[in-house]
Amino acid sequence: MHGDLTFQDMYNNMELLEDEDDDSDWEPVAEPVEMISWFCTNCTMVNLGDIAHCDLCGEHKTSGILKHGFLASSKFPQEDSHIDGKIEANGNVIGFQQSALSSPTAVGFDERMLLHSEIEMKSHPHPERPDRLRAIAASLATAGIFPGRCQAIAAREITREELERVHSVEHIQTVDFTANIFSSYFTPDTYANEHSARAARLAAGLCADLASAIFSGRAKNGFALVRPPGHHAGVKQAMGFCLHNNAAVAALAAQVAGAKRVLIVDWDVHHGNGTQEIFDDNKSVLYVSLHRHEDGKFYPGTGAASEVGSKGAEGYCVNIPWSCGGVGDNDYIFAFQHVVLPIATEFAPDFTIISAGFDAARGDPLGHCDVTPVGYAQMTDMLSNISGGKLLVILEGGYNLRSISSSATAVIKVLLGENPSAEVADIAPSRAGLQTVMEVLKIQKDFWPGVGASLTQLQSLWEGFSYDDKGEIFSSYLLAFLHVLNQQIHKTC
Repeated sequence: MHGDLTFQDMYNNMELLEDEDDDSDWEPVAEPVEMISWFCTNCTMVNLGDIAHCDLCGEHKTSGILKHGFLASSKFPQEDSHIDGKIEANGNVIGFQQSALSSPTAVGFDERMLLHSEIEMKSHPHPERPDRLRAIAASLATAGIFPGRCQAIAAREITREELERVHSVEHIQTVDFTANIFSSYFTPDTYANEHSARAARLAAGLCADLASAIFSGRAKNGFALVRPPGHHAGVKQAMGFCLHNNAAVAALAAQVAGAKRVLIVDWDVHHGNGTQEIFDDNKSVLYVSLHRHEDGKFYPGTGAASEVGSKGAEGYCVNIPWSCGGVGDNDYIFAFQHVVLPIATEFAPDFTIISAGFDAARGDPLGHCDVTPVGYAQMTDMLSNISGGKLLVILEGGYNLRSISSSATAVIKVLLGENPSAEVADIAPSRAGLQTVMEVLKIQKDFWPGVGASLTQLQSLWEGFSYDDKGEIFSSYLLAFLHVLNQQIHKTC
């Protein structure tokens, strides 16, 4: 919509731009709301009147989530009871040794990323806020995971040379220029302050160094607890809360370290249009994205199943576009079983990256899907043996603090070697989920022959079974069929 404007034009005309319609994944309330009582710390919901619990998520208005993470009570005020690991208001974790040098799992975090925040006082808090990292860090500290069981890596700012492998010089200069401005905007929903450029360089630097450490064997796997997020940032543009593309930086860092083939699995609820653009014609990087799409009506509108790559790299982009909201564990795991793992196995990557947005989580105010911490743990476990276990998880979106902190904790526990709390058995997808998987397989079979047999079997399944009014398969014979099919898939994978 504003493609002809430079960043400086947009900054000088923010009042005009804010009055226009925007198809972003977050719309600030245009006019002040009367009788505002308080904003929920957990989900930023506006709550009116003298009520104690959030109308949307049930969090208490004096929530202790920023002190104790998701382990804090959501229903009652949190007492300052003794807990071995706590997080201070400025993001410093105290109460544990600063690193666990013998741990095979590395975590990247730096409190300077908390300084990236929206300066302008608007009628609603911005969902991409420093509290996202505080809540996850508090959860990990309270559970004794980090610091404690994971090793920390020293943060550094990414270099200009490293960024130029991913972004245009103009883009890098534009982001850097924000350090001279108290408050600025790339798009109406993508802000910057004077600390944002450094925060973005620190996030990218942590991701690059984690990738190098994991591929070289100095760490088995890792989690990048970083912001601002990155997967919407393309070659030339910042958008969707994202400034630099952290996953792309990490992928190329892994290749510099020696990786020949890199797999990026993006389970953020929004399509990673920036990552897709960066690697659109690159056969050494396989990009797989699971996201809400709804025929292009869901932000950012890209990511149709027909978008498969270009210029000889067709098939190296795999989009799994959900046609509706409410998608949960079963559909995601079913897609992993029948699309993600078979194609990833055929690709045989040397290194795997998860663009881990947790905005498809249950309770997220933007995603409106239904993935649980157990579902995220299962998906992480399913990818843990790809690339010989060389796996880097990078935080992207996710705007319900309780959801993202519990989900991130579940994922890191898998990285540490814990088994998910529930086994992946025979998964029955929703009708919409099965339709999406079949649509993807019809397209991708031309590039990945290994998925052809699965498509044929699923087509016969589709023709032979019915659904109830909620779109759920109810035939017990279906589960038996899927059991046999999954056994055949595991034999070939």
